[in-house]
Order: sequence, then structure tokens, then C-alpha cells
Amino acid sequence: MANEDHLAYGDLAEGDESKGASGSASAKTSTKPGGKFSSFLGKVQQTAHELGSELANVFSRGEDHSHIHVGANCADGMHKSIHRFDSFAGERDSNDVKWYVDGCGYMWAVSIALEQAKESIWILDWWLTPELYLRRPPDKNRQYRLDRMLQAAAQRGVKVNVIVYKEVSQALTRKYLSPILPGYLHSLLPRGTDLVTSAMSRLGIAATFASLEYAEAQNPLISPPLIVDSAHTKQALEALHPNISVFRHPDHLPDAQTLESSFLSSLKNLSLSAATMSKLPEDALKAVYGMNEDVVLYWAHHEKLCLIDGKIAFLGGLDLCYGRWDTNQHSIVDVHPENLEDIIWPGQDYNNARISDFTDVADAAWKNNSLNRTESSRMGWSDISIGLRGPAVEDLKAHFVERWNFIYKEKYDVGGDSRYSAIAVQQSTHGLMTHMKSGLHNLEAHAKHLRASGSSSSTNAIGAMNDRVTDRTQEAEAEAEAAPFGETTASGSHAGAACQVVRSCTNWSHGVDTEHSVANAYISIIRDSQHFIYIENQFFITATTSSQKPVLNKLGAAILERILRAAKAGEKYMIIVIIPAVPGFAGDLKDESSLGTRAIMDFQYKAINRGGHSIIESIEAAGYRANDFIRFYNLRNYDRINVSASMRKAENASGVKYEDARREHDDIMDPVGYRAQDGDLHPEEGITGHPYQKYQQVSDGLAPSRGLASGRWDSVSECYMLGGLDIRQVPWENGDYSEMDAFVSEELYIHSKVLIADDRMVICGSANLNDRSQLGDHDSEIALVIQDSESVDSMMNGQPWRATKFAATLRRQLFRKHVGLLAPQNMKQPDHNFETIAVPNVYDFGTKEDKAVMDPLSDQFLELWNGTAKQNSEAFGRIFHPVPHDSVRTWEQYDSFYERFFHNADDEATDKDGNKTPAKYRWGHVIADNFSPGEQGLKEMKDLLSTIKGTLVEMPLNFLIEEDIARQGLLLNAFTEPIYT
Repeated sequence: MANEDHLAYGDLAEGDESKGASGSASAKTSTKPGGKFSSFLGKVQQTAHELGSELANVFSRGEDHSHIHVGANCADGMHKSIHRFDSFAGERDSNDVKWYVDGCGYMWAVSIALEQAKESIWILDWWLTPELYLRRPPDKNRQYRLDRMLQAAAQRGVKVNVIVYKEVSQALTRKYLSPILPGYLHSLLPRGTDLVTSAMSRLGIAATFASLEYAEAQNPLISPPLIVDSAHTKQALEALHPNISVFRHPDHLPDAQTLESSFLSSLKNLSLSAATMSKLPEDALKAVYGMNEDVVLYWAHHEKLCLIDGKIAFLGGLDLCYGRWDTNQHSIVDVHPENLEDIIWPGQDYNNARISDFTDVADAAWKNNSLNRTESSRMGWSDISIGLRGPAVEDLKAHFVERWNFIYKEKYDVGGDSRYSAIAVQQSTHGLMTHMKSGLHNLEAHAKHLRASGSSSSTNAIGAMNDRVTDRTQEAEAEAEAAPFGETTASGSHAGAACQVVRSCTNWSHGVDTEHSVANAYISIIRDSQHFIYIENQFFITATTSSQKPVLNKLGAAILERILRAAKAGEKYMIIVIIPAVPGFAGDLKDESSLGTRAIMDFQYKAINRGGHSIIESIEAAGYRANDFIRFYNLRNYDRINVSASMRKAENASGVKYEDARREHDDIMDPVGYRAQDGDLHPEEGITGHPYQKYQQVSDGLAPSRGLASGRWDSVSECYMLGGLDIRQVPWENGDYSEMDAFVSEELYIHSKVLIADDRMVICGSANLNDRSQLGDHDSEIALVIQDSESVDSMMNGQPWRATKFAATLRRQLFRKHVGLLAPQNMKQPDHNFETIAVPNVYDFGTKEDKAVMDPLSDQFLELWNGTAKQNSEAFGRIFHPVPHDSVRTWEQYDSFYERFFHNADDEATDKDGNKTPAKYRWGHVIADNFSPGEQGLKEMKDLLSTIKGTLVEMPLNFLIEEDIARQGLLLNAFTEPIYT
């Protein structure tokens, strides 16, 4: 989805895709043909939920896997290790580690590493877009398109191995999953059943499943996420050179024989008779969807990992795909009337997942972007990744090799294709340590079991083996300390950072017992924190008790326990959490098609402040003020589309509409990637008379129009950042649109997955704060736990504090960005933070902006932070009426605050006579009704806009608090809820 989790999360079908972002006007049950069918759907919804509840109970792991204890007491078959957090990898010292805030600097660094690769490039991604430009603007950086860079590396002899998530490509319906069900059900009738009953039963079964198939035609259990095309990734890259190999995984369904066996097994406990058969659909529906551990319906490979020559690594939240590249100021417009070559996000890379998602990315992909850039904004993308060099890279190598070889054996070790082979890696002594210690742990665990069973002789034998392994391990550790580590050793005189790789993986994803060391790390670090936790994550779905099913992970319990411990001790302790205001799915929140979006919001609110067991409710029930210990925030920004007089002049002089010229420009930029093979980086040369050339020739000669033809004010995102011009001083000249109508706003989508504790410890990786990422047997994840050995002087709650340099600089950089105390990033002028791990991060210690965010517990900082969030929230609320909003507690208030202005904002809506009935305002535009007419209203609006600093806003915890946001039914029930948790 512009947002990955839309796809990785199975994308439960939620209505007609043609509705766009607004869809139905009402959140009431959609009308269906015929009252009897509506009644049938009601039964389907009820029984679907019953089915889900029963299956959830059958397959539930109960409390054995609740992560409620630091030691993670789990069921048999879970991964065990002697390493901290029960990780497959141990903690390793002497690493160089570097942070990258947002995609601009990160992708520049990746491009440098790809250029320098000599032996191997290994990439593990949820989605990889071959046509992604790693440097911007694309017209000036054509050689830095990802497919061209990988092709150039392959031509140098570099072996490129890529693993991408294989999306669900088939709508998963009852008929697809269990086609034999109707016949099987009828066969269960007793042999003596009379012909009339038998015939009536057959007819009843047929009618039931015909009705169900009709319902699923509109709303299949899981809809195929057409917006990602891993087959295109594979085909486009492998066509470039034989040295490029791409694996797609998992295959979501087994073969027909396995599927049939799985389905029949799921019906073993179904009791049917001639009498009960007449009660369809209730009883029959209880076995509609077969289940088997080999059927991976929901889960995805979610890691984002890039390894270069086995020596440096990049990992974190950023996939190498559309929609991720962004700067620190997060411009959300991309209209350049004076020069189309200044376009930053060509084609579908310009995306707003709240309006519409990517469409048909493999076929002339960039021409299929439905967003009109002269009217609609993109959605900004806030994210964090890290670079790594040193011993911990060995564990990332081991993780990739294990995954590659597991998939190779499962899928590709057939047919004799020479392109594919297992990876053989000889690890250094440092790399072998992990496996030796894991073997030692297994021996110890086996000896403990034998002692419990009273087998003394076996115990003694195991003990002797244990001693030998211990001796050899100690010898190897001594050798490792003495041996040089080569090019992967951290450079410089400092000791480097202690880093530990943690992960979530299981049999389906990695061919191993379930490991959830990511969750263990989160829980342990939260509980051991002394003063402060900062969480920036795409989701916040967790539980404080076992009563919050279907949510299983207990990070919320760790948060609650640590807060209550501080409260009872009278300590000042604070947790700051930043998550997106709305999950990155398209649609008006009131529409039935947004049920999945509302389900995620509902789970998050129940973790935060609703439902009786939430964190805030539990703190207040204990007699404390929750706001003194934990606060939640979102991000939002604004911009101005340059649809000024300069555009009108260029359009009139050229006879070409800007959007027509822009689309051809994007097409010339080679959408599908195959011209990369020919090295044709300038295919437009020699072409004349086309819209792009006609417009560009005229726009090149435009006279300055109050500075608007210079390109300086194609975006005004600098205005809320450090040193930016006051928005009231930015020039404008009306064209086809007034300036008031040129301003747009959108939530700034938070995709980071980071936790910072006490400015000393950091967890950063791909794992979200939800069940999908934390349980281990759902999505696969990778993360790094970092504790830098280099300390810096800091402050905590007004007292001197020794922070670690990596954690402190990352946290301060993020805080300054969010409150507008960071200068805008220049994509054309790379600094040290654009470089690879060979060049350390640069941070301006001692400036007044740095000092303003140094102490996260000081009254001065909290006044700045909370005051900025409050002021920004009030300004955005009055100018743009965004939802969620705290004044909207009911659907009726939603209609008054939002729907009456924006309903059908992105639809070609019509009234009963077929006349178009567009929304009063376009999505994200200014509500001019709130201001005086004419220039006075514009002044009022810009005065208010000038008070916005940075992008921080308060999270509206009262949004729809009086409503049941996510009603259970056919699409949301205990069987399908795990998709959203």
C-alpha cells in the first residue's frame, strides 16, 4: 500500500474496488438484492464469526506463547538459545553502526554501496521495485535506478541474490480453498437416508454455497493485493543478467492433494445428520474454510535487509520500492510548471495510500497513477534504517543464507536451472561462535530433561560432552579475540557498538522452530528501562492481559508494569509513542470498504485507552494520571501545489496541459525497465512534437513570475522547518486555482520500527508493534539491538546523564525533525549522513536546537513538545478538518465535521438523475468556509498556518469513542481478525 502492510496483511476484501477512497456514503450495512438474501448474509456473518471463534480456539497457543514474562515462557517447539533474548545470535562488540532518518540519505548510501560491490549483493525485501531511483531527481540520476545498478554490478561479476515476499495472487474463497466441500457434506448423510431427504439436502447444500459464492464474489475471504507484483520484480531483474537470481516466497497454498487432505482433516469433528443438514447454512459453514499448517494465507516476509560483499549491511524499515523515498521535510507535492525534469516522484512513485493504492505496477506502471498532481497530494513517508559494519554482519549473513537455502530446497532445487543454487558460506571464527554456543545450550537442555526423568548414566554422558564443548568454546572465543576480523572490523580507535541481531521466524518462513527474540528484546528493554522510552512505530497493537484476545503479544503488559512500578515509587518516568493517525489504506473511514482500517484502529485504541484493559485505563484504575507517564502522538504536514500563473502561461503557450506533459515525461523515464538492458538513458532525444517536448520547450523560456517559475516555491515544506521562510512571505500569483485552493494537507505516514530506551539502547528493524511482527510464527522480521560504547554528556530529568552517542543522536535528530528544529534536507547536496557506514553520522551537538531536545524529561522540553503538538493540532483542525479528530466522538459528528465537506472527494459521484455530485472540497484541501471571503480569509488562514512548526500533532484518543468502530461480521470475525493484529 503505498503502504506495505496493506498488502502483507492479506488485504481482506472490503467491497468494490471501483469505489475509490470514498465509496459508500454510509457505514450502515450495504444494501443487497433481496430481503431473504440479506437475512442469509446475517446468518453467514454470525456463523462466520462462530467458525472463526472455534478455529481460533482449536489453533490457539494459549498462554504458553503470551510473551508475558521476560524469559518468554513458550510452548514446546519454540526456539531456545543461551543468547540474550533467546536469539539465534549473540551480542557482538566492535561494530560500526549508523542511522538514516528517511529515505533520501538512506537510498543514497545504498547506491554508493551497490556501486562499490565486488562479490555479492544480497537483498531481502517485502517489496522491491526495479524501477526505483535511489537518487533524485530522476532526470539527473538515471544511472542510479535500482535495476540499472544491479545490472551494472552483475556485469562486473557480482552475484546478486534477491528474496521478495510472494503476494497472494488468487482471491482466497471457499470454493478455491475447499472445492470438495459440498459433495463431502452430502456424503456424510447416513446410508439409510431416504431419497427425498437426500435430494432436499443436496438442493439445500447447493443453494447455500451458490449464495456464499455470490457473497464472496463481492467480498472474498482474502482479496488478491494487485498492487504488488513480485513476478514483475523477478522477471524484470532476471532478464537483465544471468548473475541475478530472485526467489519469491511463500507459496500461499499447497498442491490440490495436500489441500484436500487438510480440508478433510478439518471436518473430523463435524457432526451431521439428515436432521442437522436441514439447518444449513449454519452447520455447513462451520467447516467452510480448511486449515493446515502448510497453508500460509496471511503471513509475509517483512524483513528489509541488504548485504554488500558480506561486509556491510543495511536494515530497518525501508524497502527498496515505490513510495519510500522522502526527505526530512516531507514535501507532499510534485508539480514543476517551469521544468518537468525537476519531477521527484515519477509515475506511481507519487502515491497517497489514503486516496488510492498502486495499480498494475508491471504494465506501463507509471502511466497508471490515478492521482492528478495538480489537485492531490502524495502521502509523506517517515522511516528509519541503519547501516552496519562489524562482527554482527556475520549473523545477518547467516540469516540470509539460512533463508535462501531453505527456500532453494523447498522450491528451486528442481529442474536443474543453473541460475539457482544454494549459497555456501565459510564463516569466520566469530561467525562460528553462535552455532557452537547454540549446540552447548541444546546439550544443557537435554541433560536437564534426562535428570528430571532419572536417567543418571545418560546425564553423565551428556555432562562429559557438555564439558568438551565448553572447553572448545572457550578456546574458540580466545582465538576470536586474538584474530583480526578483516574488513568487517569496526574502524577507528573507539570500541564500537555492541550489537545483537534478533528476529521473528518459524517453520513456514525459515524452516526453524519459532523464534520471537524481537518480542523478547522489546519486553526486556522496556522493563529494564530507568527513565524514558521512545517508540516510533507503524502500529501499536498489544495487550496488557489475556482478556484482550485475539491480541496475544504482551508488550503492553511490560509497558504497564514498568509505569506502575515508577508510579508507586514516585519516580518521574515517561513513554512517548508516535504512530500513524490512520493506517495506510485507501477509503473514507465511514465506508464499509474501510472495515479493515477501522479494525486496526479499534485494536490500537483498545491497547491505548478503551475496552477496559487498555494501558491508560489500567494506569488510571490504579489511581495515577496516565498523561504523567505515557503520551501518544501522530504526524501531519502541509504543502502548496504550484498551480500558479506560471503553469497557466506554459499551458497556454504550448497548447498542452501540464498533466499530459507530465505523464509522457514519466513514460519516457522508462516505466517497465526493459530498456535498461540497452543502457538507453536518454530515450527522449530525437523525439519532437510530443506533449512533453512541446511543453518543456515553452516552459524553459518562461519569464520569472514573482519567483514562481524559478522552482524555488514548487514546494513550501521548508516553511515549517528550521530556517524556512515564513509562509506569509512566500510569493504567489493566481492561475487557474486560487492560492487558498492550492494548499493541501495529509497525515505523515510513520513507517519506522524503533525503540530508544534512556538514550542508551536502541532496537531498530522491520518489526511492527503488533502480533504479526512479534509472535514469531506470523510475519518474518529482523532487527538489531544496539548499545554504543561511545558515551556523551547529556541530561535526564534535570540531572547529568551519560547517554550513548548512537541512541542520543538518533533520538534528538528525530525529535528535532518532528518539532521543526531541523533544517530542510537538500537532495542535491549530500552530507555525511548520506554516506555509507565508512563515514560516521554528523550531529551538531551544543546548538540551541540540540539543547532544546537534550533532556526528554525536563519541563522545558515537555512544554516545547506538547505545546507544539497542541498548536499544530489546532491549526490543522481548523484549516483542513482532518480525521481522526478529538471533536468527532460519534458518526453523526463525523458527518458534521468531515463528510459534509469531503464525502466522495475522490469519486465521480452522481445523484439519482445521473448528474455528477462532486464533494464540496477535494481531499485534503482547505475548508474555506472557516475563513472570511477573499483576501482577508486567505490572510487569516496563512496566519494560522504560520503557527505550524514541524509535523507533530496530538493523537485524538476520543475519536469515535462512543461508537463500535469495527463491527464483527462476515469479513471481520475471529477467523480473520489475526490479519489485523
